[in-house]
Amino acid sequence: QVQLVESGGGLVQAGGSLRLSCAASGRTFSSYVMAWSRQVPGKEREFVATITQSGARTSYADSVKGRFTISRDNAKNTVFLQMNSLKPEDTAVYYCAASSFYSDYVKNYPYWGQGTQVTVSS
Repeated sequence: QVQLVESGGGLVQAGGSLRLSCAASGRTFSSYVMAWSRQVPGKEREFVATITQSGARTSYADSVKGRFTISRDNAKNTVFLQMNSLKPEDTAVYYCAASSFYSDYVKNYPYWGQGTQVTVSS
């Protein structure tokens, strides 16, 4: 099992940037596919990005492609989400997730962090 703790959320103006971090503990971090998702009240959790165990392959939701970058540092057991050119519609709670298998479908990820709030003001 793996435990995940997100950080780095906050309030930013439209057009600004934030970098989210997710620190993992427990079983070997490098054995997990890692993902970021987000959720706003009243809506389903939405896939944002995912990265394979080695970092060789990444995938993004169309809504964030070209603005967000997922990366990982296996030596530090951490996955990151660099968010640039933020828009008000990016406002959500952002969650880190882990799985032994690659998927763009958030419901396939069994391990989740507690989330970090990102608010983008217009």
